[in-house]
Amino acid sequence: MTQKTIYALSTVYGKSGVAVIRISGNDAINAIKELTNLNLKTLKPRYAYVTQIHAVNVLEQPLDNALVLYFKAPHSFTGEDIVEIQCHGSRAVLSSVIENLSKIKNFRLAEPGEFSKRAFYNKKMDLTEAEGLADLIDAETEEQQKQALRQMSGNLKNLYSSWREQLLEIYAYLEAYIDFPEEDIPQSIIEKNLNTVFKLCESIKKHLSSSNFGERLREGFRVVLTGPTNAGKSSLINAVVSRQAVIVSDTPGTTRDAIDIHLNISGYPVVLTDTAGLRKASDSVEKQGIEIARRKADEADLILAVFDASKDTPEIFEKRLKNKTIYLANKADTLTPNARQKFEKQNCLLISAKTKEGLPRLFEKIAEHIKSTASSSSTDIITHARYRESLNECLENLERFNFDKQIELSAEDIRLAARALGKITGQIEINEILDKIFGSFCIGK
Repeated sequence: MTQKTIYALSTVYGKSGVAVIRISGNDAINAIKELTNLNLKTLKPRYAYVTQIHAVNVLEQPLDNALVLYFKAPHSFTGEDIVEIQCHGSRAVLSSVIENLSKIKNFRLAEPGEFSKRAFYNKKMDLTEAEGLADLIDAETEEQQKQALRQMSGNLKNLYSSWREQLLEIYAYLEAYIDFPEEDIPQSIIEKNLNTVFKLCESIKKHLSSSNFGERLREGFRVVLTGPTNAGKSSLINAVVSRQAVIVSDTPGTTRDAIDIHLNISGYPVVLTDTAGLRKASDSVEKQGIEIARRKADEADLILAVFDASKDTPEIFEKRLKNKTIYLANKADTLTPNARQKFEKQNCLLISAKTKEGLPRLFEKIAEHIKSTASSSSTDIITHARYRESLNECLENLERFNFDKQIELSAEDIRLAARALGKITGQIEINEILDKIFGSFCIGK
């Protein structure tokens, strides 16, 4: 059965100057035939035509004046014939054009992500590039944008595919000797394959040991405010966002739950979390809030330890917080010059939620911490948790591989390792292995 042609609005629905409706499939060109007066015989791919869009079978019912472009397969985003209609973005125009597309034979509305799915099936992109595209669409900061573009360019695809290619080559050797058991495996082949597997294990371990910077860049770096009650954590949150984001009160224990605020700091996405004040809980609800605060601090990428500099010192915090922690001496506007100097010598950042003193420097220090994490990562960084899971699966199978057991079991270790890498890129095909076998050996000679 022929796959239906799909259509969908590619821009955000609503009032806008221009909107793009995309159509993809074998019958995409019929949209031009049914909705315009353009001559299909003289239609040139990749040319923009200004034309009137009219209702299906009703030439006298104009819908809009639009630009129409035709992209001939396989030179298109999906690898299929594509037609794009760039019309005005009013709700009336969009509704009428989409309604008329639904009347064309073999046309249907696209499912979420179906254009990219077709591009994947037509080998226009692999799964890592598709996910890079999704990340680019969702990008809210400059650094997220850069990472998504790197992934779309094929950085991760090339790395994982090169590893998988080496495994398929080893698998081809092993399959050949399984088919011809009377032949002994030369020692040179054994040593070569063992050396390749050893090097791959080391490369994957190094890749896995790099920081989770890529995943954090997608999801947001977790920065948690912690400290005693009435230290000014909630006031600091409000000062950072310049609005009443959380309730502020002199009553201890006002903040009971963790509250997330999303920020863009120097191009990096940051999730700033306000937590319950640390003290001996007076009731079960507050006790639960304090427990959440401690857990959030343990999971944080960076801790902002806030204390009231008018009455406390950084020594009130547990020693276990010293890693990944910036100490914030709040209410600095109340301090004498000598007191300020004392806290500065203790590497405390002087801030005031009331006057916003120190906030620019705080943002700088948060960005510096994130950049220091980035500097320990290569350009080819793991961006999705599923990549990490599949890489660990691959590594487990490679570490089991040796020539001290039946060759069928050794081959299975390599096959499973290659399959794990294929899960990342979407390459899980038996034909590739057959091509390797018949391309590398003169079987049947």
